[in-house]
Amino acid sequence: MGRPALLLLLLAFLAPGTSLVPRRVLRTLSSLHLPTSPASHSSVATNYSVFYFQQKVDHFGFSNMNTFKQRYLLSDKHWDKDGGSILFYTGNEGDIVWFCNNTGFMWDVAEELKAMLVFAEHRYYGESLPFGNNSFQDVKHLNFLTSEQALADFAELIKHLKRTIPGAEDQPVITIGGSYGGMLAAWFRMKYPHIVVGALAASAPIWQFEDFVPCDSFMKIVTTDFRKSGSNCSVSILRSWDAINRLSSTGSGLQWLAQALHLCSSLKYEDIPNLKEWIMETWVNLAMVNYPYESNFLQPLPAWPLKVVCQYLVNPSVPDSQLIQNIFQALNVYYNYSGQAKCLNISETATSNLGSQGWSYQACTEMVMPFCTNGIDDMFEPHQWNLKKYSDECFKQWGVRPRPSWIITMYGGKNIKSHSNIIFSNGDLDPWSGGGVTTDITDTLVAVTIKDGAHHLDLRANNALDPTSVLLARSLEVEHMRRWIKDFHDNVKRQPLSNF
Repeated sequence: MGRPALLLLLLAFLAPGTSLVPRRVLRTLSSLHLPTSPASHSSVATNYSVFYFQQKVDHFGFSNMNTFKQRYLLSDKHWDKDGGSILFYTGNEGDIVWFCNNTGFMWDVAEELKAMLVFAEHRYYGESLPFGNNSFQDVKHLNFLTSEQALADFAELIKHLKRTIPGAEDQPVITIGGSYGGMLAAWFRMKYPHIVVGALAASAPIWQFEDFVPCDSFMKIVTTDFRKSGSNCSVSILRSWDAINRLSSTGSGLQWLAQALHLCSSLKYEDIPNLKEWIMETWVNLAMVNYPYESNFLQPLPAWPLKVVCQYLVNPSVPDSQLIQNIFQALNVYYNYSGQAKCLNISETATSNLGSQGWSYQACTEMVMPFCTNGIDDMFEPHQWNLKKYSDECFKQWGVRPRPSWIITMYGGKNIKSHSNIIFSNGDLDPWSGGGVTTDITDTLVAVTIKDGAHHLDLRANNALDPTSVLLARSLEVEHMRRWIKDFHDNVKRQPLSNF
């Protein structure tokens, strides 16, 4: 069913013919970042230790006594037991070492906040597999892959750390996460306010559900990003879909398309929907990682990659063959900036560190995010959101039916005024900002908007090319966190806490 796409999503399982893009997973939803290999520590993430904590497979029942080892990473290089803090990364859909190595913000502020850093891996991702190699065997084994169970894992892990690390008991904990991890960070503060004093939820589309935001908001932002990055850029992409349709109508046209796009395999007519999804997914990913400096979060990319891409798409009125050759040059920026690729593989768009299999199941159960396009206000072919077809596709793949309203029931949707101490940050270039909290709700549920910021730019490490907007955003975020930490320690002095 489709391929893993970003993030972010990341974030929706789009059934063929019912929505748009990735049939596997439009996500991101996840993350942050810096160039690094998941197998080694980066120049930012240094001096951490790897630990495992025995977790219950089912926190909410009493008959299943099975347990599994949850992996977490810990660094206490800058931790101060007197007046310090614990910054807790709520792991999302992927290998936690990859997120640790790519979350430069936490490493940058650790000394200032006298913080212990903890990166907790989400169940069913990386090495934290409840049933080992059988974790994805069937629905029975997958039944415990939910956001609620993951939040309970984090709560149990924090309690364990406070019980077993001398000096950690009277330390304030702040959850931090980006994309789906940002959603978890916010939801954790909502569900467990007695365990954490606050949360930084970066690029967290907690309102990308049901009809809270228009289903076309995501792809309209993608289109706006391309429109702003080059004259006629989005128009060229809009015209390219019909060009592909016309060229693929004959056998010779299919052969020419595969050659013009330098694909690794030949094309059949039935491959065209997958080809267009792959191209669409590429444009989405580029919008999400449109950073002001070179990066390789998803792929090695130049600074402001959309501007580079749009240099090849200035003339939408050229013949079909020339337009497709221009599209190839644009795609090549994403897939071959390093110059190492010999051909383009339409089954791959992003790093393998993101857990597409687990996320596609989550998108078929709780994480149901409607997407649509109309081909008028965006640069994509029209696709309507059809929950029934989406549900049928999920049932075909996983044997489950989605519950589109459950997230709202669990976490309150837009009715969250009773909560406190959550920072919602969003970049105005990030497509996921359409489903995020972009205006203050109360004095303590605050929104931080980052001009010229792509997907959770604020969680990336400091860079000399950072726009002033992200520097100000990080400064404001740290200011809030310092206040939470101070308030916590002031309260402890007045009334020492007991173990929870």
